[in-house]
Amino acid sequence: MNPAAQGKAYRAFGLGIASEFDLPELLPDTEPAGEADVRIRREDLTAIWQERAEADDCYAFGDGEFMLRIEGTGIYRVRDGREITVSRAEGAAETAIRLYLLGTCMGALLFQRQLLPLHGSAVVIGGRAYAFVGDSGAGKSTLAAALLQRGYPLLTDDVVAVTLTRDRVPYVIPAYPQQKLWQESIERLGMQEGRYVPLYATKFAIPVAQRFCSDPVPLAGVFELVKTDGSRAELRRLRGLERLPTVRYHTYRQFLISRLGLDHRHFSTSVSVVDRIAMYQLRRPESGFSADELVALVLEAAGEGAGISHG
Repeated sequence: MNPAAQGKAYRAFGLGIASEFDLPELLPDTEPAGEADVRIRREDLTAIWQERAEADDCYAFGDGEFMLRIEGTGIYRVRDGREITVSRAEGAAETAIRLYLLGTCMGALLFQRQLLPLHGSAVVIGGRAYAFVGDSGAGKSTLAAALLQRGYPLLTDDVVAVTLTRDRVPYVIPAYPQQKLWQESIERLGMQEGRYVPLYATKFAIPVAQRFCSDPVPLAGVFELVKTDGSRAELRRLRGLERLPTVRYHTYRQFLISRLGLDHRHFSTSVSVVDRIAMYQLRRPESGFSADELVALVLEAAGEGAGISHG
């Protein structure tokens, strides 16, 4: 099939994507080769959803598929790691459609393609990838943005797609050149306000095309961000058996692991990853703004030194 006939062509997570929806966040695929790896198209999923889900459910599963329903936005179905179909709710905003399409649905598709998706952000430091994971609000994107301001390129925000080479070496696959930041982070980082597209509440889409790495990079380390009652940031190395539960806990939409029958594969992949990387817990004060302090600790752990800028 002619790629042009499949929809607009994009690239993200190392995949050629043909979409019937405009996806301005993604990089255009100017030279699509053959049939796309992933197709995103419109389909009425109402009947299928009613067959598979209970009235109050947000998720449904069947035959290895994953379905998602967001009230007022639409119904999504992810199949075989190759297709996402969307049944758009009447009046749903395009930004809302894309938020779940490029978030939860893309995470499920990466699972189906046997990748390890972590919930976090990743940047390139000294030619190697470092990922920041943590609970919502822990400061993952803010820390990545602070490193971007110092010249370290972004690989991905929200979903960190990790793949293994034939030699079981973990690599982070670049996503697309955009971050999501809260208004408070934008203000505290001294970024220009009033120019970003709102996603929901006070969270905004931040384009970073000039500070984006579009090539896969070997994963060297993972930092788990944790809020504490302390007065200063602290870094400690994670060792031994505590590393595997950390990877599982911070896997993107981790409930999908068992529901998609991926427990064994996830464990095997996680073992290969933690055997090859350094892992840290980065403890940050609950109050105050500690981005500079966190950046210094990350750069020191990465062997860069706190005073180095790659801008």
